[in-house]
Amino acid sequence: MQIFICGDSTAASYNPAETLMVGWGQLLEDFLQECSIVNLAMAGRSTKTFLQEGRLFPVGEQARPGDLVLIQFAHNDENEKKPERYCDAHGAFRENLQVFIRYSREYGAMPILLTPICMRVWQDGRLQPTHGKYPAVMRQVAEEAGVSLIDLYTESYRIVESLGEEGSKELFMQLLPGQDERYPEGLQDNAHTRRAGAERFAAAAARELKAMGLVR
Repeated sequence: MQIFICGDSTAASYNPAETLMVGWGQLLEDFLQECSIVNLAMAGRSTKTFLQEGRLFPVGEQARPGDLVLIQFAHNDENEKKPERYCDAHGAFRENLQVFIRYSREYGAMPILLTPICMRVWQDGRLQPTHGKYPAVMRQVAEEAGVSLIDLYTESYRIVESLGEEGSKELFMQLLPGQDERYPEGLQDNAHTRRAGAERFAAAAARELKAMGLVR
């Protein structure tokens, strides 16, 4: 079985020689048996730019009946400061998700929507909700289209909250000055994961796929 991943930087694959950043899609295969991962996720992409750039075409070219297409977006769709990426949650975002679903089905693959991983935003000792209406819209589209959904937003929120404000730093690109020579001034990134975070979120996605009886 092939599993195609369509998404943004949080799911993408990275060169470990260049960065400590690791997307959950990069590690998904570690938690599954007899599956080949085709990770199409790319940094900076929203549903709009992913489709505009033809990044969905490999599904049509390579998919076989029974393959899975995991679809996870929102981080860039919600960015109103970059109109070339932005998609209104109840407008273009919803419509684009439906394009992903129809295209996957056209080529015999099974689309599965995944809500985005949460961002590590703490305020007054409490983890804050992120991504606004987008996770809810994904849930609605999944129900309307009759496709399965993995609520990775809710699960990632639970994981991050359970580790606390300090403990959850180890999941994300939170680095002190001098901690890594590639980041001499340190880094404060609450959206992208290091290996520890990617492992936790990939494992969560794999558990749900197994619970659905789709993989081993």
